[in-house]
Amino acid sequence: MTPPPPPVRAGDRSDAELVHAARSGDRRALDELLRRHHDRIHLLCRRLCRDRGDAEDATQNALIAIVRGLERYDGRAEFSTWSYRVATNACLDELRRRRRRPVAHETDTVVALAQRGEPARDDPSASAERAEDRSRIQAALDRLDESFRLPVVLRDLAELDYAEIAEVLQLPAGTVRSRISRGRRHLAELLELGNQDDAPHVGTEDPR
Repeated sequence: MTPPPPPVRAGDRSDAELVHAARSGDRRALDELLRRHHDRIHLLCRRLCRDRGDAEDATQNALIAIVRGLERYDGRAEFSTWSYRVATNACLDELRRRRRRPVAHETDTVVALAQRGEPARDDPSASAERAEDRSRIQAALDRLDESFRLPVVLRDLAELDYAEIAEVLQLPAGTVRSRISRGRRHLAELLELGNQDDAPHVGTEDPR
């Protein structure tokens, strides 16, 4: 008699399988799906929002929106791509709320960025060097004007294509391409400046 196959754990299932199970009321599958994508969503929100508190709020709002919108997810895009779109919209909402505040938040450039997957098991000096690189990139992004920062992050971090970015930001595809090209150039300029405290914000010219 052939023994039954071992039960499939939530962590062994694909995103599509977890989505199907979550829609059927499997709370453990839903929890695993959110845990699996939490760090990447938070990293995206951190780089889009700049302020750590705003990023935390946007992350929580994105996760809530994902849960509420799971029934509408049609599977035409990868779940990771769809969740990035949801997170981006949560960030844009947070940025709009920020503009209406009477007192602006001080930008927090101390970064605690989550790594994808398991942490690398290497020597402490290499880990410190990577952390320094991430901090320098985040500090440069913090000084990049929002009109350039958003498309650059969506392209280079979230890996959305130009059409998806245009849809999310409600911009023509040609404008998206132009802003990404110019944003990357501005980012390189900021990294060359060394992210000094007195370095200017870059990309404040007309983004069209």
